[in-house]
Amino acid sequence: MSCELVLARSAGFCYGVRRAVDMAHEALQGEKPCVMLGSIIHNRDVMDFFRNQGMGLVRSPEEVPDGGAVLIRSHGESRAVHERLQARGVEIWNATCPNVTRIHEIVSQAGERGRQVVVIGTPDHPEVVAIAGWCREPALLDGLPALEKWLSEAPERRDIPLTFVSQTTLIKKIWDDCVKKAKKECTNAEFFDTICGATSKRQEEAHELAARCGMMVVIGDRQSSNTKRLAELCRQVCANVQLIERAEDLDLSRLPKAGTVGITAGASTPAWIIKEVFDKMSEKIMEIEKSFAELLEESIKTLNTGDKVTGTVVAITPTEIQVELGIKYPGYIPLSELSDDPNVKPEDVVKVGEEIESYVMLVSDRDCLVKLSKKRLDMVKGWEEIESARESETPLEGFVTEDNKGGVVVSVKGIRVFVPASQTGLPRETPMTELVKHKVRLVVTEVNRARHRVVGSISRVQRAERAAAAEKVWAEIEDNKRYTGTVKSLTSYGAFVDIGGVDGMVHISELSWSRIKHPSEVVKVGDTVEVYVISADKEKKKISLGMKDHSQDPWTVFTSTYQIGDTANVRVVKLMTFGAFAEVVPGVDGLIHISQIADHRIEKPGDVLAEGDKVDVKITDIDMENKKVSLSIRALLEAPAEEGEEESADETEG
Repeated sequence: MSCELVLARSAGFCYGVRRAVDMAHEALQGEKPCVMLGSIIHNRDVMDFFRNQGMGLVRSPEEVPDGGAVLIRSHGESRAVHERLQARGVEIWNATCPNVTRIHEIVSQAGERGRQVVVIGTPDHPEVVAIAGWCREPALLDGLPALEKWLSEAPERRDIPLTFVSQTTLIKKIWDDCVKKAKKECTNAEFFDTICGATSKRQEEAHELAARCGMMVVIGDRQSSNTKRLAELCRQVCANVQLIERAEDLDLSRLPKAGTVGITAGASTPAWIIKEVFDKMSEKIMEIEKSFAELLEESIKTLNTGDKVTGTVVAITPTEIQVELGIKYPGYIPLSELSDDPNVKPEDVVKVGEEIESYVMLVSDRDCLVKLSKKRLDMVKGWEEIESARESETPLEGFVTEDNKGGVVVSVKGIRVFVPASQTGLPRETPMTELVKHKVRLVVTEVNRARHRVVGSISRVQRAERAAAAEKVWAEIEDNKRYTGTVKSLTSYGAFVDIGGVDGMVHISELSWSRIKHPSEVVKVGDTVEVYVISADKEKKKISLGMKDHSQDPWTVFTSTYQIGDTANVRVVKLMTFGAFAEVVPGVDGLIHISQIADHRIEKPGDVLAEGDKVDVKITDIDMENKKVSLSIRALLEAPAEEGEEESADETEG
């Protein structure tokens, strides 16, 4: 016999199952006697082990002994079950797989938004039953035929808000077929691919291995959904597939005389059962690709602080990233150790199912876990990148983490880079706290790896970028071209506006149609404004800008609004010896002659009026040719008296 025996890398306990088993071991050591609410995993041997250790099995929350503890299985439980347990006051060990917990959150939120939940999976599977308990009246469908029937039974379902999720162990093709159908027929559907990344990887590996094997052995409990799906996938490409629970179930007569024999195992299959099967098969096979002892050693290998490891992301929570390392302990990356960006969202950095490299910070046998850091591994790589950037003067991005008397500290690739105050690019009067928690670009000017000292400059990047932007502006600038700019400074005669690397000046007369005394009446430093080019002198590097809207001529606005004899409310803008000028509409001033300010003689306009006053006037004359307007306050004051005299005369005649 000349066969080689190959064990799939993803065979055996997944992260969620290992977590549940580890938690069960911890619960056994707890202060309170603990019972399992349902089988914590689908494996009779594991369940028998815990029962023999004294951990009881109950079927309902009411069966949990008073004053005791209860272990929630990896498949999860409904909201109602959690509430009943909490009401009992018992201690809860929640071993629900994080991937399943995420589905609970999705369907719960969907229900709150008034959406109909559709779960694609085996309707009576414990995981699916638990998911159903986190929303109202979900549709539980096992595949495309069931979905087609459900839609045809009530055609109006195609138009209601639908939220689709999947059982974590679902075959990917079943999910994809259902999504394709729903996208084609349903008008308001959203889809969450909640198939476990580790499950997908296990299924892909099993399918690929079975395709090149003369025989495939799938080990796992026959009641386990993911084990049965593994067998289904293997049978698609291999005619000789055995689904067994223990070594004694193995039919050795079906071993091929030559070729490759593959072995995989469901997520609830412990390593000792896999070893038992492997040993029995190896007795009949002379040539083994790799001894199980070596493979088993890989699966239970230990890690040390400082090791670099690669794992698969199996769950993402608001506080940590859970990583499957292929060893006896699960790994996790605290959010604080994921990135040096304080505002980063975990889902923007990693995705479930992706591989991730990290640095081992702590291996805890007591807590059965490995604490990891991606940020620290990035820092090791960061030194190389920073040294390279120093040589090439390549700008780098980082986040300002703190300020001190001498400057600011920027985290770049996980490494502290000091930027002196003179190199921050901030004006002297601006506090450096303005930069804290902001992303900046800098060039590295000094690196001393031995002393862990790196110095950088933000202003050098700003100057280079501004110079490049200025060159582009000067190359493309032309009269009447419009820009969005930022007000940089104000003077008594105008405002300087940055239009992208170049400052232009808006004269005070071009800021507004209204008469103003200072630019601060219209704009302030830091404002974003729309400007246009009046003229640009490329030789002298001077740009004259305007802000007034010339699309509407103020005189046209005035003449279309007012005519001689109308009354207007105007603003006094300037006092002269001979009268006062008042703004009728922005850009059009009228003269109130000193003789028209009051109904009595006055020495000067300031005896009655002040700049800024708003008064009612009568428009007494409009000089269209010279665009001049005459106004009168006196005409309005005299009108009532004249009317009164006319009324008295009428009475006398009567």
